[in-house]
Amino acid sequence: MNKNELLIITHLRQNARETLTKLSRKTGVPVSTIFDQLKRTDVINKHTCLLNFNKLGFNTRANIMLRVNREDRELVKDYLVKNSNINSVYKTNNGFDFMVEGIFKHIKDMEDFMEILEEKSEI
Repeated sequence: MNKNELLIITHLRQNARETLTKLSRKTGVPVSTIFDQLKRTDVINKHTCLLNFNKLGFNTRANIMLRVNREDRELVKDYLVKNSNINSVYKTNNGFDFMVEGIFKHIKDMEDFMEILEEKSEI
């Protein structure tokens, strides 16, 4: 990967919706070059948006590490993936089974969520 490609990717990480013209002005790389590099690169998998959960009323964020009984793992995984308060689910291998990022309106909502998880499996 050359210097221009790294520069373009750096700017796109700051604002993925930036127009190619503005990106060209900021980087000094011609628009046609930026266009060609973006079309042929396989580094960018997808464009995404990052939400400000606080402005949406979700003021509590928690990273939760879970250790689940082997026989309950699929049940818990399905519950986590379908739960509207869960932003990300990661399978881990460091003595825990899952790492979960949860977004909740209030701490009480998080506590209720944890109680439901405990009912589904011994954590």
